[in-house]
Amino acid sequence: MKDKTKQSSQSLNRPRQREARTHRVCIMLNDSEMRALNRYCDKYNVQNRSRVVRETLMRSVLKQFEKDTPTLFD
Repeated sequence: MKDKTKQSSQSLNRPRQREARTHRVCIMLNDSEMRALNRYCDKYNVQNRSRVVRETLMRSVLKQFEKDTPTLFD
């Protein structure tokens, strides 16, 4: 058990390698969507708006993939 804990703590201390982002995606928002995004960023002191949008989008995509995976009794 100690070996797993030691290994886990070592892997947490190791710097993560980031995959370079080479693909650009542009989106258009209407006025109310933009106001909502700005309000959210102001309320939660978000410094990196593109990160919030990217993480929210990917969270939604991955959740849908998880829902779509076949289960044992499908």
